[in-house]
Amino acid sequence: MPDYTSLYAGWRRAPDAYWAEAAKLIDWDVPPTRIFDGTQGPYGAWFPDAKLNTCHNALDRHVAAGHGARTAIIWDSPMEGRVIEISYAEALARVQKIAGALTALGVQKGDRVIGYMPMIPEAALTMLACARLGAIHSMVFGGFAPPELATRINDAKPKLIVAASCGLEPGRVVPYKPLLDAALDLAEHKPEACVIFQRPAFQGAMTPGRDHDFLAAEAAAAPAACVSLDATHPLYVLYTSGTTGRPKGVVRDNGGHAVALAQSMHTTYGVTAGQVMWAASDVGWVVGHSYIVYAPLLVGATTIMYEGKPVGTPDPGAFWRVIAQHKVNTMFTAPTALRAVRQQDSEGAHIARYDLSSLNALFLAGERCDPPTAIWIQNLLNKPVIDNWWQTETGWPITSRFLGLGLTAFKPGSGGRPSPGYDVQALDEAGETLPTGSVGNLCIKLPMPPGCGPTLWQNDEGYVSAYLTSFPGWYRTGDAGMIDEDGDVWIMGRTDDIINVAGHRLSTGAMEEVLAGHKDIAECAVIARADELKGEVPCGLVVLKAGVERPPEALVKELVALVREKIGPVAAFREVLVVQKLPKTRSGKILRAVMKKIANNEPVVVPGTIEDAGVVEAIREAFAAPH
Repeated sequence: MPDYTSLYAGWRRAPDAYWAEAAKLIDWDVPPTRIFDGTQGPYGAWFPDAKLNTCHNALDRHVAAGHGARTAIIWDSPMEGRVIEISYAEALARVQKIAGALTALGVQKGDRVIGYMPMIPEAALTMLACARLGAIHSMVFGGFAPPELATRINDAKPKLIVAASCGLEPGRVVPYKPLLDAALDLAEHKPEACVIFQRPAFQGAMTPGRDHDFLAAEAAAAPAACVSLDATHPLYVLYTSGTTGRPKGVVRDNGGHAVALAQSMHTTYGVTAGQVMWAASDVGWVVGHSYIVYAPLLVGATTIMYEGKPVGTPDPGAFWRVIAQHKVNTMFTAPTALRAVRQQDSEGAHIARYDLSSLNALFLAGERCDPPTAIWIQNLLNKPVIDNWWQTETGWPITSRFLGLGLTAFKPGSGGRPSPGYDVQALDEAGETLPTGSVGNLCIKLPMPPGCGPTLWQNDEGYVSAYLTSFPGWYRTGDAGMIDEDGDVWIMGRTDDIINVAGHRLSTGAMEEVLAGHKDIAECAVIARADELKGEVPCGLVVLKAGVERPPEALVKELVALVREKIGPVAAFREVLVVQKLPKTRSGKILRAVMKKIANNEPVVVPGTIEDAGVVEAIREAFAAPH
């Protein structure tokens, strides 16, 4: 592999040639002769004349090449107290039969199948079975409330739903089947059938004529072959979190997705065939689609599906136990998971218990990692910590440090440099490119590279208005940030997290960085409160590390002084609330917009993706209390 600078320059010089070369990582039924067609869809289409099957590329070709005995999936479930290893040959045999079961229930190319499942192997195998048939899967995070699931059913109009009877959380069983039944009662669209994977912890009641037992249907099925698909045929639809009104279903195509993910495994993650990759996420989110299920299998690596938490299953050493036990080479998690570990084990005592010599690097994404957390974990692990910035819509990293290309410099707080394929710039409100070091709207020059969502499900118009209209010729990421003199991209928060204090545009992300640097703070958020005099003023919410007990008044005084010192008096930072928890989505994103509405006494719609709705009430009480 060349170094980052020469590879990126090569892409800039000849983008079609770059992606034509990357396409050689994939087996094609009909290889592409045209790389990009700018006339199709909202901004164009990749490999428009090619045909392939993603499941073939993830499973069949590795077995055919003699690698059937290699481990494809390791399922590690502290919740069940079990570890199961599934070889490529075993995964292929099951996927052939699951695809056969779907076929027997009438599923064909182009039909939608919704999955409503926890982190069990059957979730990944069902996704691959859909890919095998050209059915378009839409995984919904297991345990979503019935109204959230019903809106996705109405939008995707699935022929069939595959669900598990329950999910397992520390200390509780979450029955999915009753939630599914309630969602089906609410939904206007009625699928023809449901396939239920019954788990021992809770057996769901079956509706005769509609519900089918997963294992029985799999056992009775004839194996199904791969269907050859256009590269532009949708692989899946993934609904983005926190949407209101009509859900935003990001479409992913087959061809561009396979090429981009396979290429990213080589350049960004440095993962090759036979290595072990662990993305500590969930199949309900884009990280789970890209880097639990598809990317590792496309390159013949071993992927880990983990049914547990970073803390509490059983302790803050859970991550390090998995790495040591399964000899993980590359791990990927969210900063919020590390902050949970840090809160309970700030000295890293649990890390010292395990042999982590197999680990090459720790990757972070989901939201910007605050520098204190990045520095803390890099010092303890003595391994590269690599923040990478991307979105559900892009499907793979916009920026990174590129483990496979020799690593760019560690700059805590930066997301790294743009991946080949992405021309990232900071634009002002008029759409003009800002100079180095200036904070603006981070945008990507069209066309978007392969693997990015080409549109929203049956809603080209919605895609154009959401992403392509604000800055013609550019994709609007919705993130604010700047690009430094080395080309590293710094994400300062969502564009609506830039606050205007007496005419000064200030980043809440920069203030959060200061607060997170205090020795007693586990995690924090800064939001804007309306102010008659200054327009807006910042307000900090902080969670203390475990075991810290001190008067809030003294701590608040220290934090206010810190922000004044690092950001300046212009920030007008005077208000800090100490809280037990911050409201987050299940994927770990802090719900700053919800807290901002509470702080400003505006009506709050609690998103269905929230991890713990009770935290919202606690935040409301914190703002209402005298302070």
